[in-house]
Amino acid sequence: MAEKKDSRSATRSKQPATRKGASAPRRKGPAAPIARNDAPSKQPSARAIDFPIVGIGASAGGLDAFEQFFNNMPPDSGMAFVIVQHLDPTHKSILTDLLRSYTRMAVREVQEGMTVEPNSVYVIPPNCDMALLHGLLHLMEPTAPRGLRQPIDFFFRSLSEDLKEKAICVVFSGTGTEGALGLRAIKGQGGMVMVQDPLTAKYDGMPRSAIGTGLVDFVLPPDKMPEQLIAYARHPFTKEAGKAPEVEPESTNALQKVLILIRSRTGVDFSLYKQSTIIRRIERRIAIHEIANMADYLRYLQKYPEEVDTLFKEILIGVTNFFRDPEAFDCLKKKVMASLFEEKKDESSTLRVWVPGCSTGEEAYSLAILLLEFMEQNKRDVKIQIFATDIDSAAIETARAGVYPFGIGVDVGDDRLHRFFAKHDNAYRVKKTVRDMVVFATQNVITDPPFSKMDLISCRNLLIYLGTELQKKVLPIFHYALAKSGFLFLGTSETVGEFSDLFASIDRKWKVFQKKDVQVAGAIQVEIATALQPAHLDALAEARGARPMLRLSNQELVERALLDAYAAAGVLVNEKSDILFFHGSTEKFLHPPVGEAHFNALAMAKEGLKLELANAARKAMALKETVRHDRVRVRADGRDFLINIIVRPIWEPPSKRGLYMIIFEEVLTPAPEEARRVAVDLDQEGAAGRIRELQHELGSTKEYLQTTIEELETSNEELKSTNEELQSANEELQSTNEELETSKEEQQSVNEELVTVNSELQQKIDALSKANDDMNNLLAATQIGTIFLDTKLNIQRFTPPVKHIINLIDADVGRPVRHIVHNLRYDHLVEDVEEVLNSLHSKEIELQATTGNWYSTRILPYRTTRNVIEGIVVTFVDISARMRAEKELRESEQRYRKIGELVSSVWISA
Repeated sequence: MAEKKDSRSATRSKQPATRKGASAPRRKGPAAPIARNDAPSKQPSARAIDFPIVGIGASAGGLDAFEQFFNNMPPDSGMAFVIVQHLDPTHKSILTDLLRSYTRMAVREVQEGMTVEPNSVYVIPPNCDMALLHGLLHLMEPTAPRGLRQPIDFFFRSLSEDLKEKAICVVFSGTGTEGALGLRAIKGQGGMVMVQDPLTAKYDGMPRSAIGTGLVDFVLPPDKMPEQLIAYARHPFTKEAGKAPEVEPESTNALQKVLILIRSRTGVDFSLYKQSTIIRRIERRIAIHEIANMADYLRYLQKYPEEVDTLFKEILIGVTNFFRDPEAFDCLKKKVMASLFEEKKDESSTLRVWVPGCSTGEEAYSLAILLLEFMEQNKRDVKIQIFATDIDSAAIETARAGVYPFGIGVDVGDDRLHRFFAKHDNAYRVKKTVRDMVVFATQNVITDPPFSKMDLISCRNLLIYLGTELQKKVLPIFHYALAKSGFLFLGTSETVGEFSDLFASIDRKWKVFQKKDVQVAGAIQVEIATALQPAHLDALAEARGARPMLRLSNQELVERALLDAYAAAGVLVNEKSDILFFHGSTEKFLHPPVGEAHFNALAMAKEGLKLELANAARKAMALKETVRHDRVRVRADGRDFLINIIVRPIWEPPSKRGLYMIIFEEVLTPAPEEARRVAVDLDQEGAAGRIRELQHELGSTKEYLQTTIEELETSNEELKSTNEELQSANEELQSTNEELETSKEEQQSVNEELVTVNSELQQKIDALSKANDDMNNLLAATQIGTIFLDTKLNIQRFTPPVKHIINLIDADVGRPVRHIVHNLRYDHLVEDVEEVLNSLHSKEIELQATTGNWYSTRILPYRTTRNVIEGIVVTFVDISARMRAEKELRESEQRYRKIGELVSSVWISA
């Protein structure tokens, strides 16, 4: 080994050298082999990835986390690691070099089109955004200004889209909220999320923001993460990710029991949802807990009920963001918006939109923004009501808050971000103009009553999670809920299927449909009626023969037609007066409530009807008999009319919870002749007195109301003026605050980059300090006097032993060597040094000091790692002992020679 090392050193020493500042000669021939860790990947080519890729996001303080993480990660984990860190765009990163000291895996800075290989680490270069596509890493120039870039979220999203369930993301130390949107995309595709414990992070902004999403699987210190990652990666779920899930026969029973546990705890039945999705989400939880099979997981659910809540939330996780598929929204704007506003003639008109499966609200707010923009561009002023519903109450709470991470700027765009969002701490909050348009409510679109008279229903990426049977129930419900010529907006992977007779296609690519004005078939009517009924009406449906997809008899069709033609309008309610079913046209008597969506008959009752309706319903429910209130005055559409209210119990289920039919009979106005005949029969005096009394009471009431109205108008004008002043001041303050926030964000981003650079430099300084200590100890241990000179023969540094030869002190550093007096019996030392500097050939001589000591003096060029000459090195090795030994040897030889000569002469004489 020593011989090989010496030969390599000799080879390097023979390479031509150049002075500092001169250009090195271009090397010809094949390039020297690159070390294994620096070897480039194979020729880039798109291919399927069959191993997990771990995306790691970090900002300030991430270097310590990297060191702990990779020091504990074995080099043969079978995973690839892609690091995305906030870096100074103007500074060359040394992160790649630092990471090589933490791991034996190959560490590479990413180049365009680089192929991802297992057991390798890839580092994003400065001033780049990075994405993964078909196993290749692509670099893009950032479009966002410095301070507003979100490279971590950008990469996490591409990772989720490319790897689906094999995607893994890790969030390390950093300030701000970046990573929160990206990890949501990872979880939406069934991947795994791991976050550094905030207590171990230098900056806990990013970890705490990630944990706040409620989607994190593991919260661990960096040194504990590798063990958990390896266990997850080696689980059968991760290895078989991407394949169609199959349930073994022995696991089918356990799966059904898992679904029963979910239904018992949450009230939601997932048995008819798409089975593959449900199985993959359950298998993911099995992998998280390192459980062997479905049966063991069932026992785990029974032992830890809170795991049922976690599984329920994960099943509901969907992929959503603002203006998802922007081209779809452009299509909606071009082909639908004008039609939506066509029949809305004035300010009193209301445009109604329903967004079922709204998740955390991005879809609903996107539609609100789109509608506002259309009204501004076309100078329309129409009241807009958007009802956004979802089965996940936690998602609804997030949507109601309307607060989203900074990363939404990528989806929303700068212009919309400024107009419709306000900065709130480290996030964006939806402005009041948009928030007031949307009403959020918890609703199960399958079992709960739907909305009605909707101009637009946007149900994107909900149907793909439902099984075929549920889709056959939901689509007729949407047809029922839409107003005449209303529009249905579905996701790109969804369609109306066999219900093409109910919906006309407006755009096949972006799945925009319009309701057809057709009579719904009898079988579908039963579907709708069954879907409109709550769970406790299943028995009634069964008793009446309401079976999905059964054809009605001719008698039932005739009875239904007669009811529609001659029966009064009404609603079916429960004991709380919640409406379960509408019959006929009830617009004259009921109207949708303002605020949170609900279907309560008393809350929806029009002016003059609520009191009488409440009394009649309360009495009917108490007596369990029919109650009738005649000639109740109701005001609607600017006119008064009389109706009769009939509340009739119609069914008493085994649970003793009653159902009641509220019937509204409009009283026909009598003919003029009949009215005069009735008036003659009245008692003239009694009638006149009653009229005068009523007129006086009416006059007093009008006067009191007029005074109250005038005072209210005066107060309202004053409040309006004050409000305008406050609003003006608030806008100025908000503008100033936005400028300050922008400056703060830029400063914070620069600070993060400086912290990262400082950490890298500190690591380098520590390494250099250790190398310097090693060199000093080496030189001190050899006891060799050494002096280092630059190209101008100025002293750069020296070792302590040289002080005995050349009269040096610490202050002499930087002085020319020719100015220093030495103790050598030799006057050409400086000339020899200049000769070596000019010829670049080393020189070795033996010199004696005035003290009598002898030194082997070597004068060599000082070569850098780039083979550039930057000075001279002069070493003095004390050879006094050798010289004395040689002198003694010579003297001994002389003595022995004289003795030999003497002996020879004596022998000859004898």
